[in-house]
Amino acid sequence: MANLKNLPNRITLSRILLIFVFVALANIRSDSIGFFIPTVSEPVEEVCHIIAYIVAILAALTDLLDGFLARKYHLESDFGRLVDPLADKIFVVGTFVMMAEYKLMPGWIIIVVLTREFMVTGLRMLATHKGVVISADKWGKIKTILQMVSLLIGGAAWIGLFDIHQKQIWIAWYVLLLIMTLVTILSGVGYFLKNKSLYAENT
Repeated sequence: MANLKNLPNRITLSRILLIFVFVALANIRSDSIGFFIPTVSEPVEEVCHIIAYIVAILAALTDLLDGFLARKYHLESDFGRLVDPLADKIFVVGTFVMMAEYKLMPGWIIIVVLTREFMVTGLRMLATHKGVVISADKWGKIKTILQMVSLLIGGAAWIGLFDIHQKQIWIAWYVLLLIMTLVTILSGVGYFLKNKSLYAENT
């Protein structure tokens, strides 16, 4: 029973490990300047990037799995409430930054998304300190879905399944990114408006 109780937390920690594996594999390049990882041949690069893409998908799935198990079997814990959102942010940082590295996403979008993510994390930590639990709302869930869809599409282009830089495809891709960014901003604003009592001065 003790092992089952800790299972969601172990899955959460595995997500952090997987994202570092993803970053390491994503940084293996045939044109690398070789600070830490030597330059490899193009076939090796392609294989590493495909594995990295699969690892990123597995990491995303762990986010669904740990929350499902914690809710279904009532295995929520203070450790999980603290680490799970942090693991989510590490996942978003790692994947989005690598997308910018490979010119699949404009840098300004990443700045906006990460600003929102860390501000909401700070709000949740403040809420926890005051004994309040902030659960994901409808907009937060839509935001997560859009982020995951963006990562799936961007990752598919990254490993060469299609050319995302073709004009029409890039326009559609950019529109998706703009929608994802807008929903990300709105969901973050919504959290702060609904939980104003946590940080507003009493009057």
